[in-house]
Amino acid sequence: MSAANSRLSILTLGALLALASGAVGAHPDIYDAAVAHPGRSADDLKRDPIDHPAEVLRLAGLKPGMQVADFMAADGYYSELASYIVGPKGHVLLLNNATWDYWSGDHWKERIAGRLPNVEHRTIDAEHVDVPDHSLDAVLLIKAYHDFYAIDDDPKARWPRFDVGRVVDEIARMLRPGGILLLEDHSAKPGTGTTAATPLHRMDEAYTRQEFEKHGFKLVRSSDLLRRPDDPRDAISYKGPMLGKTDRFVLVFRKGK
Repeated sequence: MSAANSRLSILTLGALLALASGAVGAHPDIYDAAVAHPGRSADDLKRDPIDHPAEVLRLAGLKPGMQVADFMAADGYYSELASYIVGPKGHVLLLNNATWDYWSGDHWKERIAGRLPNVEHRTIDAEHVDVPDHSLDAVLLIKAYHDFYAIDDDPKARWPRFDVGRVVDEIARMLRPGGILLLEDHSAKPGTGTTAATPLHRMDEAYTRQEFEKHGFKLVRSSDLLRRPDDPRDAISYKGPMLGKTDRFVLVFRKGK
């Protein structure tokens, strides 16, 4: 091949790659489209660069038509995004217990009322959820697992004590065989188990994995997307200097047969 033909081939290949790259950029996937959906609140848009929701939800592989539960969803930030992804033929359950409703200031109401017809809020008992067996394709458990281990006996906190094994069993019961659990939480120091849940609102990643595996889940992927190596993991996660700056682990489990 002559030098001129070689240069022509290289230029042609470069042009094709550029066209392919442009085509991808011009057609965002359903996760990017959900985040870019018009009408999302200013508060949610401020949260997006911290939480990277398109990338997180992409890990779970949510698809149009799916039945999804946002478990302990608070004000429903992820419920709204999931609603755009699953579309009109899908359904999203925004599940809170009474305390999570209280903590969120019931802002889930303004999020879904007249806006998200495929999202349904329910106030639940996390140990006895009124959702049929094997009826869900996916469950989102975002920054909430540690709270099931946290203890706060101040009546003003309105916080119950949980049988956490029972809660995990409920998640497993609701999911169909092969269903997906997407779990994200604030990282505690390795080897601390559940001991950081109350003082720091953090969770040991290895302990979390072991507990879900005991209940019939298989880890299928994990992600360093929300890692913050500069987090010493010794400060409370949800307020003060670490707010929005914690190291977080993301685990994707598949329910067994």
